[in-house]
Amino acid sequence: MQKAASMMAIWISLASNIVLTAIKITVGLVFRSQVLIADGIHNAGDVIAVATAYSSMRVSSKPADEEHPYGHGKAEVLGAFIVAIILGAAAIYMGYHAVLSLFKEAEEAHIIAFLAAILSLIWKQALYIYTIRIGRQSNSKGLIATAKDHLADVYASIAASIGIGLGLLGDHYDMPYLSYGDPAAGIVVSFLVLKLAYEMGKESFDTLMEKSVGSLHMEQYAALIRAVPQVKRIDRLRAREHGHYILVDVRVGMPGTMTIQEGHDAARDIKSKIMGAHADVDEVLVHINPWYENEA
Repeated sequence: MQKAASMMAIWISLASNIVLTAIKITVGLVFRSQVLIADGIHNAGDVIAVATAYSSMRVSSKPADEEHPYGHGKAEVLGAFIVAIILGAAAIYMGYHAVLSLFKEAEEAHIIAFLAAILSLIWKQALYIYTIRIGRQSNSKGLIATAKDHLADVYASIAASIGIGLGLLGDHYDMPYLSYGDPAAGIVVSFLVLKLAYEMGKESFDTLMEKSVGSLHMEQYAALIRAVPQVKRIDRLRAREHGHYILVDVRVGMPGTMTIQEGHDAARDIKSKIMGAHADVDEVLVHINPWYENEA
């Protein structure tokens, strides 16, 4: 059910970005709005980004095989990293052309361009709320990255609306300096999108480099392990994200006099406790070390 909802969210995002790209670039070119053209190019990058997220989610859903015994979960993380790169490139492109526009004669603002920016703002805000909700429910890195991409578009549309609105006011009240609100807004948009791209890229890179999960999760895992009566000490506890799921690796000390069957049952108890309490944990590897009372 969650997989179907995630795929539906991706398809809606892809179709929306294609439509918005066409609207923004067409209106921007006809009415010579620099910020709307830049935002349209950003949306064109979004089409590639969403397609990348879709492909990575398809790969990540494949079961483990001989060549990938831990599954394909990192495909989503890699997809999110690619989305971050695309966002960063779009931000730099928008910023460059917005700065150039400041040194040219300001174009006359038009109400149609303003309405297109408002439409994009409302549309993208609704998409962000819808996509982030499903992404968090399914713990999908690719879908969460797509939602953050929608959020970047919300920022862009806010700045575009303000910039074009200032231009309209400048034209109406004969205040020429307000006409540069359009390219100035483009610079603000570029900075916001670049910041978001950096945050997304860093999070994805940390996961690809197998950075440990947060301390709160580690404390919860440790408490569950200690709740198993046979566990006398925790020698090592590690956990890492592998896309939309987590892998846990633990070494524990148990009485050296236990039989192999007793050790096996205790290890299975540890695994079931952790996986039962944390739905995002896909595997728990338990290694048992012998423990003797005189070592305590």
